Amino acid sequence: MAKHRIYTMSVAGVYPHYVEKVEKKGRTKAELDQIITWLTGYTEAELAAHLDARTNFETFFAKAPRLNPSRALIKGVICGVRIEDIEDPLMREVRYLDKLVDELAKGKAMEKILRTPIAGVD
Repeated sequence: MAKHRIYTMSVAGVYPHYVEKVEKKGRTKAELDQIITWLTGYTEAELAAHLDARTNFETFFAKAPRLNPSRALIKGVICGVRIEDIEDPLMREVRYLDKLVDELAKGKAMEKILRTPIAGVD
């Protein structure tokens, strides 16, 4: 079975579209980088290196130093599919990223995007 096209696409090829999407809605590239580093565990320098190297999505997620365990809290629909119903682990990671970018562009508070627990609430 052939790999999904997104897996072989360069993260650097999609990244400018992410930047454009969030900046058009008044958010910043720094905030975008923050959600990507939160999700993957890459440092900003490591993220920049992957963008420079034109790493594909499959390698980008495979080499992620520490996929955030709270990413499982990302729920909802992206591209017409419920994230929690996606069986392919790599596709789920890609869609987690897409969902975070959408939430940023929609103006959601960074604490909510990063699934930060609220003190005193269980």
